[in-house]
Amino acid sequence: MSRIGKKPVPIESGAKVSVHGRDVTVEGKNGRLAITHRPEVQVKVDDDAKHVIVERADDSRTARAMHGLTRSLIANMIEGVTKGYAKELEVVGVGWTAKLQGREVQLNVGYADTRKVAVPDGVTVEIKGQDIKVSGPDKQLVGQVAAQIRAHRKPEPYNGKGIKYKDEVILRKAGKAFAGGG
Repeated sequence: MSRIGKKPVPIESGAKVSVHGRDVTVEGKNGRLAITHRPEVQVKVDDDAKHVIVERADDSRTARAMHGLTRSLIANMIEGVTKGYAKELEVVGVGWTAKLQGREVQLNVGYADTRKVAVPDGVTVEIKGQDIKVSGPDKQLVGQVAAQIRAHRKPEPYNGKGIKYKDEVILRKAGKAFAGGG
């Protein structure tokens, strides 16, 4: 059995979980998230114990896979609407900048043109100097927007220039060595 799928998901204070058929909706102070789970699993809310329980119909391969996945998605939704998620990025490079223009991030990172990344609804982007903070209740969407911003100029190992995650460690390489012979 799935060890993750067997664990009940605790409903944190401030979160409200409702199940209608295959639709699971979680509401909290940071917003409202919803998913439609696969038919291989069933989701039940135990109001007395304040838990969400995910059970699977049979022992097929897809049912076992969806069991742990559905439980993790619901746990992430509950954490997202109560605490929220954030990814921090850093722009490293002389003269490289990031600006927020309406609902899009404009990046000047060494190209002839300005690179633009659209910010979807439900995600907040804050820019202070060389630091970019992407936050919101949906873990997948926050990670996707941060990855799209980073993809415009990934950090390179020689000078360390690029857009990197705050906690990312860039393994540096030595540059070209000149021979002193003659």
